[in-house]
Amino acid sequence: MAKINVMDNGIMLYSVNTESYVSITDIAKYKNSEAPRDIIKNWMRNKNTIELLGLWERIHNPDFKQVEFDLFRNDAGYNHFVLSPKKWIESTNAIGIQSKAGRYGGTFAHVDIALEFASWVSVEFKFYLLKEFQRLKEIDAKELDWSVKRSLTKINYRIHTDAIKEHLIPAALGKQQIAKVYATEADVLNMALFGVTAAQWRAANPTEKGNVRDHANVMQLVCLANLENLNALFVSDSLPQPKRLQRLNEIAIQQMELLTEDKRLKLPGGRNEK
Repeated sequence: MAKINVMDNGIMLYSVNTESYVSITDIAKYKNSEAPRDIIKNWMRNKNTIELLGLWERIHNPDFKQVEFDLFRNDAGYNHFVLSPKKWIESTNAIGIQSKAGRYGGTFAHVDIALEFASWVSVEFKFYLLKEFQRLKEIDAKELDWSVKRSLTKINYRIHTDAIKEHLIPAALGKQQIAKVYATEADVLNMALFGVTAAQWRAANPTEKGNVRDHANVMQLVCLANLENLNALFVSDSLPQPKRLQRLNEIAIQQMELLTEDKRLKLPGGRNEK
């Protein structure tokens, strides 16, 4: 469950198989906070609403019951016609509208349908709902992009540690010694890009969760992925660790200069471009 604010009204959201559903109960409260269910029922009495719901279901729901829908469509618009979300769902096997019980319950609709309902309630409200929904999607996209980049560095780190195991660790070393070599090699990359070891970062940031890499921005993660591959290559070539650190730092500076395109930025290794 997530919640957005639209014109000082909290609107609940949740996802079903990556599809977004919006609480039309919360939207209805903008019109009538005392009886939001009546607002939804009045909307569902409308013939245009029934046509909209049926069209959406035919496109997205192979199990939609067309015969039952036709009965509703024939009666829609008459004074005697009354339809609740629950009756619609149970009769037609609809998935575009869903009812949820409990503390965060109410009637939810797929965002396609919810926006149409919002437009029926208030064109202005729909406008701000759409803008807020788009803003939330942009945030999700940025977080996904960061997550993909972070996963890439973890995959590359496996390549990196395999190279260390093959070329730096004698067979006679124990597990603790091997772990120490890995930690040392991880800090080669940390020093090259961030200018600190993992321990130094933790000492300087005792209240932060995770490690220095978890707090890297997207550009740093891209650079880190490249450094991991290069360090694995340098290890395979038996380049001494001090030489590797120096070379990786030079590469990190060059890559961050290209990625940031900001000559005033303080670059990895403590150097400033003038």
